[in-house]
Amino acid sequence: MSALTSIEAIINRQLKRWELEQRQPDETPSETPRPMPIVTISRETGSRGSYFGSRLAQRLGYQRLHREVIDAICESSGYRKRIIEALDEKHRGELQSMVEGLFTGQVVDHSDYLRQLASVLLSMVSLGGVVVMGRGANFILGPKRGFHIRVVCPREKRIENLQKYKEYTTEEAERVISHSDRQREEYIRKVFNADINDPLNYDLVFNSALIDVEEMVTTAVAAIQGKMDKLTYLHHDTP
Repeated sequence: MSALTSIEAIINRQLKRWELEQRQPDETPSETPRPMPIVTISRETGSRGSYFGSRLAQRLGYQRLHREVIDAICESSGYRKRIIEALDEKHRGELQSMVEGLFTGQVVDHSDYLRQLASVLLSMVSLGGVVVMGRGANFILGPKRGFHIRVVCPREKRIENLQKYKEYTTEEAERVISHSDRQREEYIRKVFNADINDPLNYDLVFNSALIDVEEMVTTAVAAIQGKMDKLTYLHHDTP
């Protein structure tokens, strides 16, 4: 299966899941059902953040959406239309105002791509059930939408991980890490006027140097549930 075919399969599988969920009758019409949350993961290259994202998605029963998948959705009017159509009328009506509010606030880059990205991610908040890798998703969604994780690791351990799992030489690993760190930091600073390394931009930050990935997943699942419970309580407690 080619990379393009694989991306299309991932997108279509998730779209069909959302569309099916929207067609299912609400068994408790007196209450507004809480959608499964969206989880975002920002990670340093070599921190094993990608593997953590895959394992977390499996544990939650979610779909992991990596950068190429998100880009493919943003670039396709057909995919974007299907996502919006999967929303209920209330959230569909709120979407445009949320996007406009975002671009009068923290987002510095007003390009068409960023508007499409914001529209797609904000739609996913209402639909839920996905783990989004990168793309500054946490800065678009903000602290009250979704759960945001950052995975970091000391540079020497990241070099070791790339040598072990990617079979890079030391020089290759150092070059890849330096380029990736610089590129990601510049992207977040340019687009969101923010610091990717500021822990206050995340709900949970893992240093993966001495923590097993499965332990990270267990901790994350508990923290996600805790935050969603608290947000639900605050929502119902607001007059």
